[in-house]
This record gives sequence, structure tokens and C-alpha cells, in this order.
Amino acid sequence: MVKSSNPRKSPSSPGASRSKSRRSLPSEDEGIAELNLSNHFLIAMPSMLDPVFGGSVVYLCEHNAGGALGVIINKPTDMSIDVLLDRIDLTLEIAPNGIPLDGKPVMFGGPVQVERGFVLHTPLGSFSSMLTVSDDIVLTTSKDVLEAVAQGTGPARILVSLGCSGWSAGQLEQEIAHNGWLTVRADPHIVFDLPIEERFDAAMRLLGFDPMMLAGEAGHA
Repeated sequence: MVKSSNPRKSPSSPGASRSKSRRSLPSEDEGIAELNLSNHFLIAMPSMLDPVFGGSVVYLCEHNAGGALGVIINKPTDMSIDVLLDRIDLTLEIAPNGIPLDGKPVMFGGPVQVERGFVLHTPLGSFSSMLTVSDDIVLTTSKDVLEAVAQGTGPARILVSLGCSGWSAGQLEQEIAHNGWLTVRADPHIVFDLPIEERFDAAMRLLGFDPMMLAGEAGHA
């Protein structure tokens, strides 16, 4: 798991810095630049053809003048949580609150720090490296949350990912301005409870229209 630090950005993906220096946002984008989209979903537009982010829903954990960090919530890896626990020498002794985790997939959270673990969960206790995103969702990047899960004392509602998605200062705002993403306030039910294949359409419905009617226009709610 990772310690609290700014993740390095992968230069090969839309969600990572493409150059060491970026020009300032044009004046017409200033309103977008002032948004704080923490606890929002980023929903990829049809124009997003990138193999990493195309068709994705990203839960944004942090967004400020320095950049943004989030986790893709609808792209599973071929690894399950119980297998991940075994690989880090933890044994799932009892399912938290009786909710089975065997076979529950680990997500591909994004192309940044793909060897590291990021855990979204409902608030419970205090772990070494935590970021409270909202009243309903916390991001923990320290191993102790998984130790608690393995012992049956951890949060019952969790999403475990390998890797995260990172944007440098102003980059996400530019991508939104260029019709890369729709944004809407997140719903914890979609993050934790819905089947993975239903999350994209459910996030789209938060915007109030049928996903099949989606056009290549930018917007937020």
C-alpha cells in the first residue's frame, strides 16, 4: 500500500501529465478551473477512445489547484480480494459483517502506481493513511485496512483497486473543457453495491437521461 504522497503521473495516459510544463488555461475555461470535483464521478464521453479510460467511471477522491486523484470503479482485474490478501500474507479469517469477499474482484484503479493498493470504504475506525472524501466514503492507502478486513473487523463496504488515476494541475479541467468527461456527484451505492457491469449506466442516470441518448457534449451536474 502507499503512504500519503503525490502519485507520479504516467506520461502515456490521458489521466497523466503529458509534459513537464503546461500553458495556463484559456480565459473561457476559468469557471471550470474553479470547480472542486472531489466526491464526484467522472464519466467518460464517447469521444474518449483511450484504451485505459474509454468507458470508465472514475470516483474522484481529491481535486484542488495541484491536480486530481481518483479510482476507476468499473474495470475489474483478474485478481480477487482473497487472492490479493493471500499475496500480502493475510488470511481472510471471517467475512466483515458476514458479507463474503471470496471472488470479489480487485479493480484496475488507473495507470498510476499500478503496483500499489487503494481502498475505498465506508468510514470505520482510524487507519494509518486515510483521506476522508465525504461522510460516506474514505480512501485508505495503508495495509492496516486490509489487515482489519482479513480479521473481520474492517469496513463491510469496500472497493479495492490496484493503481489510481492522476491529473496534474489544470489537466482535468482541460479534459472536461474538451468534452472528455461528464461529471456528477457520486452515489456510494454505485461504488460499493452495484454489479460492476451496471455502474456506468447507473452513473449516467444520475445525470437524468438514458445512457443510450448520450451525445458528445461536455457537461456537469
